[in-house]
Amino acid sequence: MAVGVSANRLELLQIADAVAREKNIDREIVIEAIEEAVQKGAKSRYGAHHDIRARMDPKTGEMALTRHVTIVEDDWQPEDELEEFNDSAMVRLKDASKRDPEAFVGKEYVEDLPPFEFGRVQTQMARQVVMGKVRDAERANQYEEFKDRVGEIVNGTVKRVEYGNTIVDLGRGEGIMRRNDSIPREVFNIGDRIRTYIYDVRPEAKGPQVMLSRAHPGFMAKLFAQEVPEVYDGVIEIRAAARDAGSRAKMAVLSNDSSIDPVGACVGMRGSRVQAVVAELQGEKIDIIQWNNDEPTFIVNALAPAEVSKVVLDEEADRVEVVVPDEQLSLAIGRRGQNVRLASQLTGWQIDIITESQDSERRQREFAERTQLFQEALDVDEVIAQLLVTEGFATVEDLAYVEPYEISDIEGFDEETAEELQARARDWLDKLAAEQDAKRKELGVEDGVLEVPGVTLPIAVALGEGGVKTVEDLADLATDEIRGGHEMKNGERVKVPGVLEAFNLAQEDAEMLILQARVAAGWIDASELPQPEPEYEEEYAEGEYDPDVVFGGGDAEAGEAEAPEGADDQPQDA
Repeated sequence: MAVGVSANRLELLQIADAVAREKNIDREIVIEAIEEAVQKGAKSRYGAHHDIRARMDPKTGEMALTRHVTIVEDDWQPEDELEEFNDSAMVRLKDASKRDPEAFVGKEYVEDLPPFEFGRVQTQMARQVVMGKVRDAERANQYEEFKDRVGEIVNGTVKRVEYGNTIVDLGRGEGIMRRNDSIPREVFNIGDRIRTYIYDVRPEAKGPQVMLSRAHPGFMAKLFAQEVPEVYDGVIEIRAAARDAGSRAKMAVLSNDSSIDPVGACVGMRGSRVQAVVAELQGEKIDIIQWNNDEPTFIVNALAPAEVSKVVLDEEADRVEVVVPDEQLSLAIGRRGQNVRLASQLTGWQIDIITESQDSERRQREFAERTQLFQEALDVDEVIAQLLVTEGFATVEDLAYVEPYEISDIEGFDEETAEELQARARDWLDKLAAEQDAKRKELGVEDGVLEVPGVTLPIAVALGEGGVKTVEDLADLATDEIRGGHEMKNGERVKVPGVLEAFNLAQEDAEMLILQARVAAGWIDASELPQPEPEYEEEYAEGEYDPDVVFGGGDAEAGEAEAPEGADDQPQDA
């Protein structure tokens, strides 16, 4: 085609309008693409070093092609190493002033270029430029279309299936449902209508990736919102959900209206509402339980239909130990651990299940070990040692540093006995500390290691046994080297012990120990240490939920809790 020839003006505008309508993008973007294509073609004709610009009138379609020369300072320097002075597009001020008395830095000289015929190379280049621009605009539109729709259910048509991944036509874009995001044993064919859940939209170089799922807990929650008006209106909140797609799911619900039973509302008359969701999820069994802000109660409810005897919370480690009757163990764990796994996902706690007999054996063992410890440390007979353990003293430190009245108030003890027991406890601790300090020195652990916050004498000894003898040695460790971890050797996953593995340090504590050592070594400043977050209660908007995360939370103190009354009520399920 000839640039600037009037016969092509209407044709170019018609092309721009047709492409804009077909691809659902702005007409201005297509016109800019045509201008860039013409500009590149002109540069290939006249030389890439020229500053050539193309301008198309959006009303008339007239194409103007111009060459620009800009006045720069006499001492102009390039901004980067790849740039250099271009005498085809630049002129220094002193040279321009010889021909133009009104010359100044930044002034441009514009020269109109004649029309020219596009050759085969220029035509191919122009086509690639326009297609690239249009493709980029399509991708931007698709991202804008779906970025705010995360968490919605969308309807689409199966476009193709590639290596187990399903490509879904969503109308104004495509989405991908990976194999692990689909319900097992569910097969789709090209052209099938499908309902999916958008759980992520990622802007990638090859275009936005709309990630779809039918296995996500949010899909089940949104289906209930469609089937249950009270959930849609926010009267009933879905506070947490966990799924083993295609097999079983658990969902915790809470009613903001005391007159409405949240479980019954979700189940519906004769199970009509829950059965509609079950049918969409290919027969997946759904346990609907009532949310409870009391953590032990909620955990017990989540483990239903199993009965629970006792719950022991460890809030620092986010772990909970649940004691169940011996005959309830298999029911609490579930087939292949399904019941306890879903309950753990639902509550946000790591759940360990033991039987009543195991709990009893462990308590007897701990009682005997503590009794033996007190006998040896305090030089007392078995009766006195057992009495101290019965009163709740677990370690010699507990006994040495409590208020004396806590010992003297024990039946059969007096103040003199309490003082004597505490004196013996402190002597034993001092003796133990001296032995540990001597061992530390024997192992070659420097005194500076003990000055690192968090390092005790037992820890210092363990570090020395692991070859960590200086502050720098400690600062140079990784958390896995402290807590232990796994690594691949000869294709097998092998357990690698940590130097402080016996102390069961939490991940955060191990990280802080390393950071404190780095401060002591002078590697970082103390101001770089993470600051503790302020404690506060989170508030959640009415009807808000996140299927992956448990919202709210009880204020139960860490410790033992008997199964709350009524907590063993069976959940409604389908």
